[in-house]
Amino acid sequence: MSNPLPQRKSLPHEIPPWVQQGARHFITVRCRGQGSFPFKDAPTAEKVLDSAFHYDATGKWFLWRIVVMPDHVHLLATFDLSRGIKRTVQEWKAYHARVNGIRFQYGFFEHRIRDDEAFAEKSEYMRMNPVEKGLVADPKDWPYQWGRD
Repeated sequence: MSNPLPQRKSLPHEIPPWVQQGARHFITVRCRGQGSFPFKDAPTAEKVLDSAFHYDATGKWFLWRIVVMPDHVHLLATFDLSRGIKRTVQEWKAYHARVNGIRFQYGFFEHRIRDDEAFAEKSEYMRMNPVEKGLVADPKDWPYQWGRD
């Protein structure tokens, strides 16, 4: 009997040679487990934000925007491509798994932002995500997001 459900493909996250240093990327990292909401409590969500700011301060990424939702995290960031997006995100996830016990799904979603219009669209999508999910009425009320404007 065949499996009726589609199988998730593994994304390589290798950086094509034509992507230049300074490119912006939209990243989504999801938690493992249906109904798993590790970021719903303030201390854990704040630790995720703090670690993202630490990565920004140490040059592992340049953070444009971050939104920590109850079960996933969205980032708009510029990465040091010589270090690699995959390596940087894996290390960040591994840190939270080790220190905070967060179980992430394998891999992550990554999309290179090609122009300013796409950047504005993704940024607005991220900003409005807590509203769309019914967590707050106004995006300014969601405490677990930050952005460079």
